[in-house]
Amino acid sequence: MFWTGLTAAALSVALWLWLLGHPWVAYPDKGSGTTESKPPFWWPWVCALSPVCAPFVTWHMRRTFERWRTRAGLGARWSAREWFAARLMLAAGGALLLGGSGLVSDVPPSWLLAVSAAGGALGYAWPACWLRRSAWRRRLVMMRELPFMLDLLTLCVEAGLSLPSALQQVARHAPAGPLRDSLSDAAALERTGMSRSQWLARWAETTDVSGVRSLVLTLAQADRLGMSLGPLLRAQSAQQRSERFLRAEKLALEAPVRMLFPMVLCIFPCTFLVIGFPVAVKLLQSGL
Repeated sequence: MFWTGLTAAALSVALWLWLLGHPWVAYPDKGSGTTESKPPFWWPWVCALSPVCAPFVTWHMRRTFERWRTRAGLGARWSAREWFAARLMLAAGGALLLGGSGLVSDVPPSWLLAVSAAGGALGYAWPACWLRRSAWRRRLVMMRELPFMLDLLTLCVEAGLSLPSALQQVARHAPAGPLRDSLSDAAALERTGMSRSQWLARWAETTDVSGVRSLVLTLAQADRLGMSLGPLLRAQSAQQRSERFLRAEKLALEAPVRMLFPMVLCIFPCTFLVIGFPVAVKLLQSGL
């Protein structure tokens, strides 16, 4: 009942603040006319706080966020100052939540500030952990998609298309996924005047996949030496498929080790309880 009442009170305060401050945070939708989804309901608050947070965003924070934003696949709506404002909002929410819980639970005043600081630190650090985990998951998906995309590129090259035309066809007709989206975004840079080697290097940097880096280096070497692309791309595809099989085999070998902890913590105590309970009952009945 305590947590239910606390949650209801927090939701009531948040709804009241939202209704009171909605005209203040009215903003033009920067995502209109794009393919991005509709912004969440808390987005106006982020946009209202971002001008206040802009002077505190350093260039190092901007470069770090831009690098992880492209790797995690966040939309263009996010910038460094919006991200910093969202982290400050979560930090304030975590501090208020844990501080309010400690205040209601009669936590000693000496511990109340520490509890609030811990809640603020958790709220501020959680978005960075979420961003890196999203980038890691997206990277795994791109590693699984890479062999099939290399097969398509090999077929296009062996069918007589040039490398730029083959890359454009792959970016247009490959199965939907983060790897095709990243290739389409990188290929669009060619229309801005960027050379093929530059946008391919940009593609390898944003994906952060070793197979894409190897592909870009192979294409640059073949272009410099005038080598045939068909056998090279076919070898790259076979190598990436073999590496994907080895990663799956490694995960399969790690499964027994991962299962050891839940077995020791959950299964073994239940087994000992089922086996030892009748023995304990008989010993108690016999008076031992």
